[in-house]
Amino acid sequence: MDAVELIALASSVSLLAGWRLYLVTFVTGLAMKFGWIDLPERLAALDVLANNWLIGIAAAGALAEFFADKIAWVDSAWDAVHSVVRPLGGALLSLAIVDAGDPAWQIGSFLLGGGAAFVAHAGKAGARAMVNASPEPFSNIVVSTAEDVATGGLLALAIANPIAAALIALILVIASLWLVLSARRMMKRVLDYGKRPAT
Repeated sequence: MDAVELIALASSVSLLAGWRLYLVTFVTGLAMKFGWIDLPERLAALDVLANNWLIGIAAAGALAEFFADKIAWVDSAWDAVHSVVRPLGGALLSLAIVDAGDPAWQIGSFLLGGGAAFVAHAGKAGARAMVNASPEPFSNIVVSTAEDVATGGLLALAIANPIAAALIALILVIASLWLVLSARRMMKRVLDYGKRPAT
């Protein structure tokens, strides 16, 4: 992998960690353990993800997240708890992927990875706030399942073609920012509506 592909892979994996950190860690660990991903020497730092304990912890986290994410308001509580965990996980995954000898690259990778994971997480949490406002219970299940499928598909694409995955990741970052702003506007309208005097 050349430098552009490494940066593309790091950005895609970081963004996906903002949605489903445990799933990304679990699948990446399994892929390394069973040789589905042939890691270049520069990615040897990611071998730690193939550790049985880490795979087990990531599997338990992915399973818990799978169910917590389908229940209205439980998903928002889960997202609140993971507001620090996902960006930090995305930053660490990005740092492990780039694994550059130059400290400037390491710090840049850590900051950009954490930023991408945070933007994706904020977009997800904002979208969930809007979905939770809907009166019917099925929209949460549909949105969560779509996130599961998108994460799995984009992770497979990131491994197979990092450049294409990075372009899709860029589109998803823009969509995430739009979701954050939309959720903010919606919450402002709801709060302003509650302040109106009763007639």
